[in-house]
Parts: sequence; C-alpha cells; structure tokens
Amino acid sequence: MISSSELTPAGELTAEDLGSVHLIGIGGVGMAGLARLLLTRGVPVSGSELREWPALAALRALGGTIHMAHVEDNLDGVDTVVYSSAIPYDHLELAEARRRGLRIMHRSEALAAAMTNRRTIAVAGTHGKTTTTSIMTVILQHAGQDPSFVIGGEISEAGSNGHHGTGPHFVAEADESDKSFLIYRPHVAIITNIEPDHLNNWGDLDGLKAGFLEFAELTDADGFVVTCADDPGTQDLIAALRAQGKSVLTYGESEAADLRISEVVSTVSGVRYRASFEGRDLGEIKLALPGRHMGLNSAAAVLTALRLGLPLDKITEALASFPGVRRRFERKGIAAGVRVYDEYAYHPTSVKAALLTLREVAGDGRLLVVFQPYRVYRTRDLQAELAEALAIADQVIVMEVFGPGEVRGPGEGGVALTAAIGLPAERKVFVPDWEDVPAEVVRRSLPGDVVVTMGAPPISLMGDELLAALAGENGA
Repeated sequence: MISSSELTPAGELTAEDLGSVHLIGIGGVGMAGLARLLLTRGVPVSGSELREWPALAALRALGGTIHMAHVEDNLDGVDTVVYSSAIPYDHLELAEARRRGLRIMHRSEALAAAMTNRRTIAVAGTHGKTTTTSIMTVILQHAGQDPSFVIGGEISEAGSNGHHGTGPHFVAEADESDKSFLIYRPHVAIITNIEPDHLNNWGDLDGLKAGFLEFAELTDADGFVVTCADDPGTQDLIAALRAQGKSVLTYGESEAADLRISEVVSTVSGVRYRASFEGRDLGEIKLALPGRHMGLNSAAAVLTALRLGLPLDKITEALASFPGVRRRFERKGIAAGVRVYDEYAYHPTSVKAALLTLREVAGDGRLLVVFQPYRVYRTRDLQAELAEALAIADQVIVMEVFGPGEVRGPGEGGVALTAAIGLPAERKVFVPDWEDVPAEVVRRSLPGDVVVTMGAPPISLMGDELLAALAGENGA
C-alpha cells in the first residue's frame, strides 16, 4: 500500500511535462479515464493489458498504443510510467522502469499533474463518488463550461470517463482507499458520506475520519466544502471545519441543511424531490434514476453548482437528461423475460441501497443477485453486514472473492459469506468458477425476474454471457 508521504503534491508538474506516458493496466476504469484525458490533451499514451477490456477500443481510436502483454519492450520510447495501487512493487514493467531510470508516478500523481491551473472539484466519500462526479460533470456541460473530467465509471450513452475540456473546471473522483486523495488541492471538496471501509489502510473509523478532514482542509482559500447533513459520519467533520473558518455547505433532509430536500419519491422511472436553498424554493427536481441514495448524490452536485453560480434552469435540465453511469444501475438487456442489470456496489451500505431499488424494479418478479465480493479484508471484516444486505434478494449466487495480491485465510472468502446469508439453503449457492455461473442463473430464473451482477470489477463482463445463456436456454 502506498503512503501519501511518498506522493508528489498537485501543482508541481503539468500533463505536458510527463512526455510519453505508459500506463500499466490501462484497461481498468480509473486508468482508462486518465488515458482518455491525456490522449484528448495531446499527450502520447501507451499501455499494457492482459484482457480486452471494453475501454481499449476507444483508447486505440484516440491514438493510444495498447500492448496485450506485460513485457520490458513496452517501455521503449516512454518517459513516464504510471501505475495504480493494484500493481505490485515487483511488477515486471515497474522493475524495468526503475532500471531504466524513467519517471514513475502513481495514477493520482499523474491525475494531479493534469489538474494544474484548473479549479478542481474533487468528489470523495465512501459511497456515491462516481454518480456524483458524473452528475456534476453533466451539469457543467449543460451550462456550457466544457469541464475536464476523470470519472471512475463511464457516463452512459456518452461512453466517456475522461476528457480534456476548455473550461476552467476539472471534475474528478478523489480516492480515499490508498490515501492518494491527499495530494490534490481542490477548489471544491465534495464528501458524500463517511463509513467504515479500507480500514486495512486507515486503522479504524477515527483514522478514516481524520483522513477525510485532512482532505477537506486542502481546499484553497476561496474554495469550499460540500457534504451531507444527514450522514452521521460527517458531523464531526462539519464542526471541525467550521471551527477553522472553512466554508462548509450541507445538503440533505435535515432542517439544518443549506440545500434542503423534502418529499422524496423514488419509483421505477426515477427519483424526485422538492428542494430549497438558503430559504429559496427551487421547486421539484427530477433524476431519471431510481433510489433515494441517487437523490442525495444529485443534491450534492446541485448544491455545488448553485454555489458556483450556475443557473438553476441548466442544473435541472442536466438532471432531467442525465443518462446514468455504467455499472451503476446499468440495464444490460432482457432475454427470456428476464431483465439483467449490472451494479458496482460491493460495500454493505451500497449493496443494500442497490438491492432495495432493484426490488422496486422487479415488481412482482423475483430478484436474483450474482455477487463477486471485492477484497478479502472487506469481505472478512464486513461479512455479517454483507450477508444481511444480500439477504434482501430472493436468490443469491456468490462467487469467490476478487482480491488481487491478497491471500485468503482459513474460513475466509465466498464459502463463508454464502453460509452467513440468512436465506434457506435452496435460495443461496457458492459458485467459484466463472464459467459455471450462467447455467446457474438460467436454472434459477423465471420470466419476470430481475438478475443483477454486482461487486468487483470483473463481474461487469458477465452480463452479456448471462443474456446469451438465457436466450439460448429458452430459444429466444
């Protein structure tokens, strides 16, 4: 795990200073977004992968060079090598970069370089970062701002999660998992919520809260912090920042919120609520995505946009047209009367929120979840909470934990999680092998059901296989 003290703070380099950039694991959504940003900025980009991820075709079309192997020769002609926290220290290409004396940067450092001379809106929090970042980006676009952005998920239909814009703003997710968000110097820091996660890096909840406070304190002198008034985890943060004289704006259903939302209604067609800002009635705000949590995510972006002086009509227009984010309540298709969705949720709170929303979508049908746990430590430490959340579904298929570089101890992993789920044995099953999952889904599903693939990044590739298997089984 990297230490924030090992990273170079924002502002010391620009993207152009990096020269020709090579990204190890370029197909991952975070790395692909950075690569797309650099390419649209005119920076030469190459990258290496072992799997044909969906983002690679677009990167090639933008002029990126993609190597489908990890070998030393990939670094020929390269000035800067970029890695993520998922890449081990002894990775072949990292070792070769050190041997050649090339500049080596963590993804967050390269992203910080691209932020130089822009007013950064950095979105952090345990849940909702990607959706909030995406909504904020779309609002700025509708207001004619043409922001630069790097998002941990593709905005649906637009098919993009990275772009170099001409406007003054740079919108980016700020990742607390490895402490790398502490190198950014934002103009606006959005913190959606704070719950226990990544405690392998932070030690305990108090350590995590201290990290978020440090992140918020990094906002520039004329900047501000936006956070949720309803979230128990942010209360100490709000008080501490205000005691320092920091500008803090809050949103939520609390009477104390600067942007107060009320009359929240979530249906299959989306969520809507009434909003008021500093006593001014903003009327009804609609988002074409269901879920109360989606309403809160949108409120964070609305409040930020209002504070930046963007017109209300452009804000509401952007929300009404927002297409959603891939891997966040993404409908993959329908086969044999079964609707298939994909969802990135892996923390118990987000799993619960997603499954409750999908229950609304299922209506009279049943809800089946194919869950691939993400990280051994999280699955172990939050096993009871994960099991409780997964029990919302009618049928649960649990895969083995996806945890690159981690070692499962005795009694840890998918078998233990499956046993902990409070459902009858016939309604839950552990299926460790990828190729066996589609047949299991076909066996358990009926017309009218909703199936969702959920969890670690690789599971996003399974939706098409499930649709093909469902269609083949039923002759559709």
